[in-house]
Amino acid sequence: MHDSASLNADSLGMTESVVMGVAGTAPAYSIEITTSTIIATAGVQSPASVLTCGLIMFGIAFAFIHLNRARASAGTSYAWVTMVFGPTLGFFAGWALLVLCCVFMVSAMIPAANATLLVFAPKLMNNVHWVTLLAALWLTAVSAVVVKGIKLTSYVQVALTLVEAVILLAIIVAAFAVFPKAPAHSFSWEWFSPLAFSPKTFANGALVAIFFYYGWDVTLNLSEETRDPNRTPGRAAFWTMVLLMAFFLVFIVITLLGLSDAEIQHFNTNIIFAIAEKLFGQTWGYVAIIAVLLSTVGTVETQMLQFTRMLFAKARDGVLHPRYSRLHPRWQTPHVAILFIWAAGMVLLLVSSYLPTINVILQDSITAIGFQICFYLGLTGLACAWHYRALAVAGPAALTHVWWPAASGAFLFFIALYSIPTFDWVTNVVGMGGIAIGFVPLLLNRRRALARSV
Repeated sequence: MHDSASLNADSLGMTESVVMGVAGTAPAYSIEITTSTIIATAGVQSPASVLTCGLIMFGIAFAFIHLNRARASAGTSYAWVTMVFGPTLGFFAGWALLVLCCVFMVSAMIPAANATLLVFAPKLMNNVHWVTLLAALWLTAVSAVVVKGIKLTSYVQVALTLVEAVILLAIIVAAFAVFPKAPAHSFSWEWFSPLAFSPKTFANGALVAIFFYYGWDVTLNLSEETRDPNRTPGRAAFWTMVLLMAFFLVFIVITLLGLSDAEIQHFNTNIIFAIAEKLFGQTWGYVAIIAVLLSTVGTVETQMLQFTRMLFAKARDGVLHPRYSRLHPRWQTPHVAILFIWAAGMVLLLVSSYLPTINVILQDSITAIGFQICFYLGLTGLACAWHYRALAVAGPAALTHVWWPAASGAFLFFIALYSIPTFDWVTNVVGMGGIAIGFVPLLLNRRRALARSV
C-alpha cells in the first residue's frame, strides 16, 4: 500500500467500532421497516426466524473475524475472496456490496424523509415528491459529515446511537411492564423454536430476517482506520452481533405481545410509533419516530463508509478506476468515492420518485438487498472455510474457522436461489441484474490493464 493511498490509521477504538457496527445495522430502522413483513411471513414464529438467522449470521461474523486476522483490508469480502478464490469472484463479492449500498440509498433515505414529515408535516408524508426532496437533503448532509473525516463521523455516530438507545430502552422497559398483562398474542416458548417451522415458512422468512442483521460488517471495512486492525474490528463485530441478536429478539416479542395482527398490518412501516403510542400516547409516539430517524441517518452514514472504503480498496488495487482511491489531502477520506455515491444516491432517489408508492420502493429495495447480502456474505463464509480447511479436524477451531462459516455461506446461497422464483421482475432486475452488470466494469478495467501492459 502506498503512503499516498493510506487511510487515517489508529482513529477508532473498540467502543467506537462497536457503535459503528450497531449503527450499521440500524436497530430502530430495521425494526420499523422489516417487522411487519417478517410477521406477515412467519407469524408467531418470527422470533425463531430472527434467532436462527442470527446464528447463521454468527457463522459469517466468524468468517470476517478470522479472515481479517489473516489480512486487514478496507475491501473486506472483495480482498478475502480474491485471496482465496481469485480476482473474478473477488471482484463480484465487492461489486455486490457496492450495488446494494446504492440501492440502500432508496430504502433508507426514504424512511428518514418520511419520519421527518411525520413529525413536522404529517399531511405530506405520503407525497412522493416531498419525500424525495427531503431524502436528497438528508443524503447531502450525511455526505458532508463523512467527507470531513472518520473522527467526526464517529463522533456524530456515537451521539446519534446514544439518543436512539435511550429512547428504545425506555420503550422496552415500559412494554414488558404493560403488554404481558393483556397480550395481543399469548406468549409461548414455541415462538423461539425452529422445529415449529414448515420448510416453506422458514425459507420465506429467512431472507427478511437476514435483512435485520445486515450492516454490522462496517467494523471490518474500517479496519485500516482502527487501532490494532487485525483484532479490534473482529472483536467489535462479535459483540455487535451479540447486542443485535438480543435487541431484535426482544423487540419482535414486544411487537407480538403489544400489537394485534390487524394493528401490525395497519401500521406497516411505523411499528415503533405504534408501540410507543400505545404505551405513552401520541406525543411519545413521535419521540419514537425521532429514534427511527436517527437510526436511519446513522445507517446511511455507515453504508456510505462501507461503499467508499470498498470502492477505495478496489481502485487502489487497480480493478476499478484509480480516481476512486484518491484521498483528500487534509481529511484523508476517499472524497471522489464519496462524491460518486452521493451522486448515485441522488439519481436513484429521482428515479424512485416515479414509482407509484413509497411502499413499492421500500419492498422492492428490501428484497433485492436481501439477495445481494446473501451473495457477498455467502462467498465470504465459503472463502473462510476454504482458507482454513487445514483446521477442519483441529478441535474447537474447526467449528468457528471452517464448519460454521461453511454452513452459513451455503445456507445464504440456498436462501438466495430459493427466493428467485418468488421475486417480481423489478426485484430480479435490481437484485441479480445489479450484480450481473458488474461484468461491464470488470471487462473494461481488464482491457485498460491490458492496454497499459502493451
